Amino acid sequence: MSDVSGLRIGQGMDVHALVEGRRLVIGGVQIPHEKGLLGHSDADVLCHAVSDALLGAVRGGDIGSLFPDSDPAYRDADSVRLLSEVGAHVRAQGFRILDIDAVIAAQRPKMAPHRQAMRENIARALCIPVESVGVKATTTERLGFEGREEGISATAVALLCREG
Repeated sequence: MSDVSGLRIGQGMDVHALVEGRRLVIGGVQIPHEKGLLGHSDADVLCHAVSDALLGAVRGGDIGSLFPDSDPAYRDADSVRLLSEVGAHVRAQGFRILDIDAVIAAQRPKMAPHRQAMRENIARALCIPVESVGVKATTTERLGFEGREEGISATAVALLCREG
């Protein structure tokens, strides 16, 4: 079947454990908290989920295929910068990013005070209007690893259209 509409949808998800001794960065915002997310990069679950959604829409694998955790060059990498590179990759494949929508699942800390800054960081990284980026947050009512405050997860969807 041909791609007559030129539209593509991608879905992404990321999870990182909360640990002591790390800073908490989500959506490019450093959030005051007693724990941070464990990962090879800065472990920004939101930027990673958005990256995977974009890469899925262009059938480009996942974030690990572009930025492998075995490569020391990405140790403590700024995930907003990596997201910007993913955006450039998407454009190089001939697509325009129309819309991003994401959900962060965390019992604590509260994400609402940081939501607008997260939207702005993602929009700037992807060279799209902030109105094209949705970020929501939810607790899991103390259920699961997020509810037990063992980690934080994020999911995202991306809508793209083929240029030309």
